[in-house]
Amino acid sequence: MFSEARLPNHITLNLLARALFTSLFFLSGVTHFTNIPYYVSLMPASFPYPVFWIFLSGIVELAGAAMILLNWRPRLGGWLIIAFLLPVTVVVHGYEMLNAQDEVIRALQQAHFLKGFALMGAALLITQLGVGQRAAVDRAVSQ
Repeated sequence: MFSEARLPNHITLNLLARALFTSLFFLSGVTHFTNIPYYVSLMPASFPYPVFWIFLSGIVELAGAAMILLNWRPRLGGWLIIAFLLPVTVVVHGYEMLNAQDEVIRALQQAHFLKGFALMGAALLITQLGVGQRAAVDRAVSQ
């Protein structure tokens, strides 16, 4: 019979997983400050104070990603990623998915919309389980 105990569980895989998960948020977070016109163009025209929200979302995104990558309060980092993803997924990608005139754009926005919810699922797991060996030790101590 197959046992989960035989699956690889190594700190290097843990670090790789955190780096892969957070790489998207680091890249996107940095571009919130380097390509502001692009992010303004993604927001619905009726959305107030777009630059403020772009800066705030960039800060939240970078902070959450750093907390997860560095395994410093990663559960809080997961909540920050969710706080970033939920409004972006619904307000930006959901709006564009429903209102795009071009079918190709609509399909791309639908993919971004679904990706946003998948990433929220991963972040939600981090909020509940933490990351890595430290999380397992913390759970054992608290029980």
